[in-house]
Amino acid sequence: MPIMTERFASPGTRAEAEEGAALTPRFGPDGLVACIAVDAQDGRVLMLAHMNAESLGRTLETGEAWYWSRSRGELWHKGATSGQVQRVVEMRVDCDQDAILIRVDVGGDGGCCHTGRRSCFYRAVQRDPATGTITLVPADPER
Repeated sequence: MPIMTERFASPGTRAEAEEGAALTPRFGPDGLVACIAVDAQDGRVLMLAHMNAESLGRTLETGEAWYWSRSRGELWHKGATSGQVQRVVEMRVDCDQDAILIRVDVGGDGGCCHTGRRSCFYRAVQRDPATGTITLVPADPER
């Protein structure tokens, strides 16, 4: 099956982007759009990554999450080496199509973070009201 790598159409007018039926993502100046992956079963936020036109096209064609790795400067098929493949159950865009949300079923051990955790969002930001000091603390794993 050929992989869709052509550019997506321009969003056009605000009304077309917000109310139209066409997928016309608004990629940033760097050619990327933010993508949030959540667990399809419990809604837990798993990770935030970025997609370019090619990774979005591959995700749509294969039904598995593909991202653009900003740190490595290359396409990244989530789970290709770890076994934590993300099978896309549903994809949504926000109102102006500059962010994507995917609901996924995760393969392998179910982890998504390179640290070995289920979610990349494993720490909460906490401010001490007395001193104003900001620290990171372990987050409630159920959130």
